[in-house]
Amino acid sequence: MAKVIINTDQAPAAIGTYSQAVKIGTTVYLSGQIPLVPSTMQFISENFRDQAVQVFNNLKAVCEAAGGCLQDMVKVQIYLTDLGNFAVVNEVMAEFFSSPYPARAAIEVKGLPKGAQIEIDGVMELPSTH
Repeated sequence: MAKVIINTDQAPAAIGTYSQAVKIGTTVYLSGQIPLVPSTMQFISENFRDQAVQVFNNLKAVCEAAGGCLQDMVKVQIYLTDLGNFAVVNEVMAEFFSSPYPARAAIEVKGLPKGAQIEIDGVMELPSTH
């Protein structure tokens, strides 16, 4: 199967040697998104909740560019610089997903690109009709 590179201007441009997502068959591997606003490539704000919402909006844009939606995600990895923000992540995630929820990991890390407080990557499985 051929790799299909997913790219959209509705999500931040890659800031390194990676693609926003790569599709193989009906599986889409999404690169990590941080809370950059696509049009400015600057953080939405320093507020954690705002950053979390922006990250999910960025993921949503990449999912849609790949022919799916956030609800098609089957695995989400959430990286936080402060695991104390875990409850806020749950609140924000509930605004973007409905049951059944994807599998998930939440991991505290020492640092993230550009000083972000949150980064999320994941895997999306498209319905075979796409």
